[in-house]
Order: sequence, then C-alpha cells, then structure tokens
Amino acid sequence: MTSQTYLSELFSLGDRVAVVTGGSSGIGRAIAGALARAGASVVVVARREAELTVTVDELTAEGCRAAWVSADLGSRDGVRAAADKAAGVFGEPDILVNSAGINLRPPMGELGEDVWDTTMAVNLEAPFLLGQRFGPGMAERGFGRIIHVTSQQAHRAFVQSGAYGVSKGALESLARSQAEAWSPYGVTCNTLVPGFVMTPLNERLSSDPEKVAALAARTMVGRNGLADDFAGAAVFLASRASAYVTGQALFVDGGLSVH
Repeated sequence: MTSQTYLSELFSLGDRVAVVTGGSSGIGRAIAGALARAGASVVVVARREAELTVTVDELTAEGCRAAWVSADLGSRDGVRAAADKAAGVFGEPDILVNSAGINLRPPMGELGEDVWDTTMAVNLEAPFLLGQRFGPGMAERGFGRIIHVTSQQAHRAFVQSGAYGVSKGALESLARSQAEAWSPYGVTCNTLVPGFVMTPLNERLSSDPEKVAALAARTMVGRNGLADDFAGAAVFLASRASAYVTGQALFVDGGLSVH
C-alpha cells in the first residue's frame, strides 16, 4: 500500500456529501473548503447570496463539487426548507457541519427575551432540527458525521457570555445526546471548540487591538486563531479516521483553554 492510498483510505471524502451551515464566512467557510478539497460534494448554507456565490465559485473553479442554498435558520420553517433544498442538490448528506451562529451579547441585566429567543433559534434549535432531519438517515446507511462549532463560552464565562454562552454549552450537550443515540449505527457527533478567531462573528472584539493582543498572549502558541486552523480537524472528524471518536469536544484554540 502506498502512502497516498493509505491517506486516502483514512481521510478522503470522495464518496461523501456534506452540508455546512454558516459556510460562506469565517470558520464555516474554511471547513466547507477543506471538506470540498478533501473530495466531498459540499452544500453551503447561509443567508447572504453574494457571499455564498463567491465561496462556491472559488471552490468550483478549483474543480470541487459545491453548491449553495440561501436560508434563514432563525425559524423552524426556514430550517426545514433549507434542509430539503440542501438534500436536493447532491442527495442526503453523510456529513453535517453546524457552524452558523449569531453573537448577540448585551450585558446580562439588559438581555431581553428577543435576544434570547433569536440566539437559541440559530445557535441551538437549528442544529437540533437539522440533526433530526439528517441523523436517522445517516444511521440507516451506517455512516454519518455531525460536527458542531461551539465556543470557549460553552466551558467558561468571559466577555459577557450571556445567551451566547448558554446556547453553545447546550450545543455541546446536544452533541453528546446525538452521539448516544446514533453512534451505535456508525454516526459520530462531535464539537470543535475555537479559541479567539479573527472572523466577522467576533468583529466587536477584533476591532480592539489591545484586547486582541491580550487574547493572543493567553494562548500557548502566541497568536489568535485563523479560520484555516480548523481545516485539518474538520477533515479528521468528517472522515473514516475518526470512527472511534464521538461525543467529544476538540479544542482548536492554541492552548488558550489550558494556559
């Protein structure tokens, strides 16, 4: 066996279909690109058509199979419509990546029901509904990968965690519940936990040079994260290589969480 054959058997996604929410920007975009370049047929789900078009055009120009679905994941009907459209492109997915999220963090005393409801709808309920839609089919076919992108706030409170931290902590619990239900049938469910990553979602913090530098100093590698730092971890969790890894939270944070 050549090294290329060995690596392909472990990590190639050439026979897989992936749906990536939030896949037109930030970490989601990097993950969508990594899965596509590893061979998967990728459907990118997000709101803004302009960003979706740029993302998918870039991948198809490289010879990848990719398509996009514009959707509002803030309502149950929107999530269901997005799921049906996504499954209609390349077929039912083998891989589901939930990276879409909103980051509304007013002071706790000013946290209203509208912010709470919106945060839970996008960050928690959409991943739940998509899991319910795709997880049983994965189990029936004997292979599936569900990957959630969470946050340091799932584990610790800082910089006004608010409803955002609650939603991400619950999302990690959801991954464990999904793992319990479907891992016996070949479906693994895990989370990727970023540190501070310079993405549009973190614009409030990334616009403050002093806070950016302070967060970099808290890591062990001396820098903040980049979206591309998630490519290898995502391919690993999506591939055959991770068949015995489930219900876990994999920190991709430069050592921030243990420093």
